[in-house]
Formats: sequence, C-alpha cells, structure tokens
Amino acid sequence: MRTILASQSPRRIHLLKSIGIDFEVLPADVDERISTKMPPSKYCKYLAERKANHIAKQINTPATIIAADTIVVQRSKIINKPMDAADALRILRQLSGTHHFVYTGVAVIDTETARRVVDYSRTTVYFRELSDSEIRAYISTGSPMDKAGAYGIQDDYGALFVSRIEGCYNNVIGLPLEKLWEMLGSIR
Repeated sequence: MRTILASQSPRRIHLLKSIGIDFEVLPADVDERISTKMPPSKYCKYLAERKANHIAKQINTPATIIAADTIVVQRSKIINKPMDAADALRILRQLSGTHHFVYTGVAVIDTETARRVVDYSRTTVYFRELSDSEIRAYISTGSPMDKAGAYGIQDDYGALFVSRIEGCYNNVIGLPLEKLWEMLGSIR
C-alpha cells in the first residue's frame, strides 16, 4: 500500500526519510490561515486532519496518508508563518528572552479501512535574549519566511536563538517521529 506525505516541507520529508519509510509527496493545498477560537491542540489537529482529508479525496487507490501542521503559541496566541520581513521582525522580538510552545498536529488515515488517528505533540522552547542586529541578519537570509514562529531550530542560524527545549526536538522541526510511529502502528 502507498504511503503519502501530505506536505512538501523539506523538513518533514527529511524526517520521514530518516526513519526508513518509503513514501511519495502529495502536498495538500489547503488554507492554513483560518481564524479560530480553538485551543492550540485542537487547532493544529484540525489543520492536520484537513490536509489528510484533502489528499484522501484526491486519490483512488488504497494509501496511508500522513499530514501534519505545526504552530507556535505564546501566551495563548497562535503565531503562524510571517507575512513579510516586518512581521518576522515583530515575531522574533516577541519571542526573544521568553518561552513559547510548539504544537504539531498529526493525522494518519488508512484509506482502505477508513481508520484514522489524529493527535498532537507539544514542546516548550526557550529563547535567549536576541539583539535587533542578529534578528535582522537572520531575516535577511529569507529563512524565517516559511516557518511558524519565524525560525528554524534544525538547519540554520535560528538554532542559535534556542537556549533549551522541553519535549520532542523533532516536533519543533515539524514532525514528532515517536508520536507518528505510534500512530502508524495503531492503524495497521
């Protein structure tokens, strides 16, 4: 049976390859910027399931679909991907010297049996104090523009902002592998 990753995120692709799963990529083109009053755990699960459902409707052969959505939350407010450089500056200034939470909702659907599992992982991330000059230097690389919270922990300068984390490192990257492995085991 096919396994489909409903994401074109290079970070999710890399993580899924790292655990030896053979899969194909079919990005789910859904609007991620929805207005909601849902708690963060429900919001990220809702978006992940929405992506998985979108792909399930497009295919006509049995498949296991994996979808995820990562959000950053500070003081109960969801911080999405920055809209532009000014927004990235605002976000990184807001995160400087504080902590925030990274939530990743994960949805796994087996289209042959209609079984589905939807769950989430939460990690606490602590930032050191950031200077405006290092924030601006980071923004000039373009890296923050496609990342929730305007930073990446895994492969660029954004890793230098993080003083420590509590929870799953891979969750901050965008796909909590241990959680995903358990979910895949529960539907097969």
